[in-house]
Amino acid sequence: MAIHDELRKLPGVDKVLQQESVRLAMQKFPVTFITPIIQDVLSSLREAALLGDEVPPLAEILNQILSKTELLTAKSLRPVINATGIVIHTNLGRAPFGRKLLEEINEVLTGYNNLEFDLEKAQRGTRYTHVTRLLRHLTGAEDVLVVNNNAAAIMLVLRTLAKNREVIISRGELIEIGGSFRMPDIMAASDCRMVEVGTTNKTKITDFASAITSQTALLLKVHPSNYVISGFTAEASLQELIALGAQHQLPVVYDMGSGLLRKAEIAFLADEPDVSSTLATGVDLVTFSGDKLLGGAQAGIIAGKKELIAKLKKEPLTRALRVGKTTLAMLEAIALAYPDTEKLIALSPIFAMMTAKTDDLFAKAESLHQQLEAAGIACSVVESQGQAGGGSLPGKIIDSFAVVIHFKDASRKMAARNAENIYHNLLAGNQPLLGVLRQGEVQFDVLTLFDHQLKRVAELIIRCYREVTAA
Repeated sequence: MAIHDELRKLPGVDKVLQQESVRLAMQKFPVTFITPIIQDVLSSLREAALLGDEVPPLAEILNQILSKTELLTAKSLRPVINATGIVIHTNLGRAPFGRKLLEEINEVLTGYNNLEFDLEKAQRGTRYTHVTRLLRHLTGAEDVLVVNNNAAAIMLVLRTLAKNREVIISRGELIEIGGSFRMPDIMAASDCRMVEVGTTNKTKITDFASAITSQTALLLKVHPSNYVISGFTAEASLQELIALGAQHQLPVVYDMGSGLLRKAEIAFLADEPDVSSTLATGVDLVTFSGDKLLGGAQAGIIAGKKELIAKLKKEPLTRALRVGKTTLAMLEAIALAYPDTEKLIALSPIFAMMTAKTDDLFAKAESLHQQLEAAGIACSVVESQGQAGGGSLPGKIIDSFAVVIHFKDASRKMAARNAENIYHNLLAGNQPLLGVLRQGEVQFDVLTLFDHQLKRVAELIIRCYREVTAA
């Protein structure tokens, strides 16, 4: 009987819709959007009541409905201020798009465009013609194909050229990329048989030669773009693999990963292999990402021999992996800037950050430091080490500066707790700010902060600091 009494306390949907707070919500969202939320909340409360829970008051029920409505309608993908010093941050969208880059592509995306229309022939065309002429010119490739990311590029190549056959790869190059995607898993999903040779630290060309059988489809080399093995090491060079492949009439595929398009006059990237120089070695196919060192949108780019690219285009999987107009427009805009290093730096934030002058970074850190001190926050400017990130240039650092927050008259334990609270609270705000929590301190690296963000960053830190220390 008690359960039935509780169930009678549940309001009907019509009664809820008549409440003032819900009527206000319906000024933003139609009744067809709000009603299923009401039904869902009431259903959950009914199930709880059947299990013996009490039905909450109407005011609390309305709060649950409005909270769920707010949660559903809040944007999940939001801008985050990056104060980590990691330029190509995998978890923050990798290469950011500069305002100038977006201005370059604005016109082609705000209206119709010739994505799949041949303007010369006045008939249906193909999206695979866009950007390819430019990329061929910049890299020296016979042909180019763009898919939605580099893992997709590798999968497409392996499935097309090596399905149900063997692919030879060094054990030292069985990498794991972001999101726990591992090369062996990608190869298995491509329906090819992986043949691993050599050891983790040493693989010789003779290891590859000894593993070749009548079932071998291709030789695969992977650039370890997110780690470095040093010490007692050896690897089969790309040139050796190309010679071995030619001897046995086997294609050689090189997964470059980060994919610097061509050498730019940027000292920080001087030692990084670029696509143009790599293709000049005679390798059959090269795959690389569009949103790492290339500085564009997420994409996987396959460049190399024309007859092999032609086979990839005919593979049914290609349609499932194709990219849209936004990716193609961004890729074209960033590629057009490559011949002019100054324009490239102006167009892409990642290249501006990698070429930032130490004096300018110190001035930026000092500006943030002064704003915080003026608000009564004890802090200091310290030297820091930025990184390219995104699985690019492991071991290479970018000299930078960071602002570290101090907590006067607090024990070491309390200071560490305050630092941790500030770090997490800044992420929970309406404008998330990601700093660095390290060894009981919270700091903010200015390498990845834009000039126009400094004032806002200071405001966020000041507000959060006061809330945390007051608590």
